[in-house]
Amino acid sequence: MKLLLDTHIWLWTYLEPRRLGSRLLRELRNDDNELWLSPISTWEAFTLHARGRIQLPDDIEGWLHDAILPLREAPLTHEIALAASRLSLHPDPADRFLAATAQVLDLVLATADQRLLGMAEIRTMGNR
Repeated sequence: MKLLLDTHIWLWTYLEPRRLGSRLLRELRNDDNELWLSPISTWEAFTLHARGRIQLPDDIEGWLHDAILPLREAPLTHEIALAASRLSLHPDPADRFLAATAQVLDLVLATADQRLLGMAEIRTMGNR
């Protein structure tokens, strides 16, 4: 399975793994699965950190290197931007980009966001 990690799932993996559900954790640890991350998630994490909503380690470059090392980088393309503009309305632009990335690249979006879990246009895996 090819899983695109929602920003909070990616962050919980490194900062709060106890928040991950047992089924999702099993899939994240399954070597047969590919784990993908969008640069939108990196940007979102840095934005949350700058606003004081999350705390990232002091060595942010070193942390980022380690946190993305086992992941495939999802591209941010014009096709994905177009798909994001066509998805059902979602108030968070970052989430629209993540949903569009999953749709265009045929990835399963791993998320705990109920609004994303309810989108008919994409395949999702909940945090269970």
